[in-house]
Amino acid sequence: MRAMNTWPAPFFAPAHRQTGDERRIELNDGRSVELAPVRPQDASAERDFVGALSLTSRYRRFHFGLRELSPEMSRAMTEIDPQHEVAFVARPFGGGAIVADARYVVRNDCADAEFAIAVADDWQGAGLGRALLTRLAAHARAQGVVQRLFGDVLWGNPSMLALVHSLGAQLRRNPGDSTVVRVEFDFGSVAEVGVPCAPAVHS
Repeated sequence: MRAMNTWPAPFFAPAHRQTGDERRIELNDGRSVELAPVRPQDASAERDFVGALSLTSRYRRFHFGLRELSPEMSRAMTEIDPQHEVAFVARPFGGGAIVADARYVVRNDCADAEFAIAVADDWQGAGLGRALLTRLAAHARAQGVVQRLFGDVLWGNPSMLALVHSLGAQLRRNPGDSTVVRVEFDFGSVAEVGVPCAPAVHS
């Protein structure tokens, strides 16, 4: 994957309003957030973010009854492998605590990538999840992920299922786990992408 010094425009039609700054997102309720790559020094802020999520939101993100991030989990989420992972966080424009986390991990020689998104409870319902997902998909496609972006979503997460369905995802039953549905965004052929997959570098 190429360096993360630019933010490609989403190839899905975004519901949020775009501004001149590619890293800024203006939400449907008038609030704004700014995106930035995850850094190792964000470990404490990530712990605070996850700890402040409601039990339901934490379960929907991690799929088990997590109360808080352990130091090991915090490091894993912030000291990422730049050859296979991309992760960024959203904070209120002008500064503040993390209000959302979005990431993907490249698999199978750049054929596909697995995504995960979490949004703070007070920031849900304003278009932030949609904005993050469109940017993740656009970024993965621009960096050379050639086949698909996919993720596992709990059947008990109707808002996320409705979101991905509205963006054109294919929903497939997971034969190994009846509690989740596999969400897939198809990127098409290698020729349509036309970008080699090489290590990502945070900027």
